[in-house]
Amino acid sequence: MTPPLTPVLVGATAVGKTVVAAALAARLPLTVLSADARQVYRGLDVGTAKPDAEVRRRVPHVGLDLIAPGERYSAGRFARAAATWLAEIRADGRVPWVVGGTGFYVRALAEGLFREPPLEPARRERLRGWAGELAAPELARWAGRLDRRFAGGGRQRAARAVEVALLTGRALSWWQREARETGVMRPWYIHLTLPRETLHRRIAERVDRMLAAGLVTEVEHVLAGGVAPAAPGLDGVGYREVVAMLQGRLAAAGLREAIVVATRQYAKRQETWFRNQLRSRSSVVGSRSDEVWTLDATPEPDKLAAAVLDRWRAITTDDR
Repeated sequence: MTPPLTPVLVGATAVGKTVVAAALAARLPLTVLSADARQVYRGLDVGTAKPDAEVRRRVPHVGLDLIAPGERYSAGRFARAAATWLAEIRADGRVPWVVGGTGFYVRALAEGLFREPPLEPARRERLRGWAGELAAPELARWAGRLDRRFAGGGRQRAARAVEVALLTGRALSWWQREARETGVMRPWYIHLTLPRETLHRRIAERVDRMLAAGLVTEVEHVLAGGVAPAAPGLDGVGYREVVAMLQGRLAAAGLREAIVVATRQYAKRQETWFRNQLRSRSSVVGSRSDEVWTLDATPEPDKLAAAVLDRWRAITTDDR
């Protein structure tokens, strides 16, 4: 059975996905399914730019606040949960709208998971201990050596690539390609983009808002709760710079600029990933030309929402 068509709003951090989704919710009974690997952590609100309480009162969300900082969360775990969320949202008579910038989460929903090979627990635990002692750049180098298709994406993904390659004898990319199962949705992508100067300005403004809203205090609170400084969640952009400052490895005066630069680099990686992945998808023989729609996010959110909704209604009418 062909999965239902599902709208997927993607784009780099700070491009405006959240405000466009909120504007859409004023026009359509939708539920946002968050595809953001950082927003799954409870208590990490400021630095992950989670929708605020007022937006979440107006617009139902799933996929937020799932685990505590320090716990690992994979694309596979996300996709299994999201399959249930999608069914529940549709059963409630609402439209599921996937929104996020974590490409691996989106791909897991659209293209399916791979069947993970059995990994011997004791060896896996020893390997995790060894990997945990490596600096992030060194861990990424190991991942690149063991899997030539490793595309980066942070410490957790690098550790995963190393773990699978060493414990199975095959690269993670091989498993993802050769042992893939069916996806749980048929996506219609709305890829929001901005001119570089505009995106950079929005990133700087967002960093200023985060710092004013208490990003440093948020990190101090999490660390005081016993979470390790390099634990999953705190290894993300913004958080790792604050940790470095609190540990004396970064001057307080340089914190803002360090976060701005790291966020720009992260946004560039996201844009590269979406541009390549979505172009690849739209070129597949037999795929619909309207599966990927790239949209300039410069106009006001209400105008963008109106345009997206008109396109969505036209596509779903043709899809019947």
